[in-house]
Amino acid sequence: MKKATYIEETIQLAFDNVENDGGPFGAIIVDKTGNIIGKGTNIVTKSNDPTAHAEIQAIREACQEKQTFQLSDCILYTSCEPCPMCLGAIYWARLEKVYYAADQNLAAAVGFGDTFIYEEIEKAPSERHIPFREVPVKERNRPFEEWDNKPDKITY
Repeated sequence: MKKATYIEETIQLAFDNVENDGGPFGAIIVDKTGNIIGKGTNIVTKSNDPTAHAEIQAIREACQEKQTFQLSDCILYTSCEPCPMCLGAIYWARLEKVYYAADQNLAAAVGFGDTFIYEEIEKAPSERHIPFREVPVKERNRPFEEWDNKPDKITY
């Protein structure tokens, strides 16, 4: 299939999702052979899960399908430019490429703006809208030391 065909499918997923009381976002993940191995739509309000974005749902499904946490030989197609959370998930999943239809400005025009998150990331943790405070307890590094010394760890 062509890139445009995959993108058109994500747009149809997003459209159908709006018709079913979901958010206006759809995503698919395609493996190196061209098979769709993951699909997702935005079900944030339906599932009461703020992380249930289309891209996240598609990544979860594709990882289950492939039985791995890395999708380095896969491509994500999405109806809209990914938000900061999805961007992070895309990098953690190590997707090969991302293609999208609408950009973040089109999403922001109907209330799905992410600019404030990018601005918050740049601020010192204590200056963010939701303040972050470090609690320097004695054992704070213990889990990392245990991980570092674990001979059979699976790195990611």
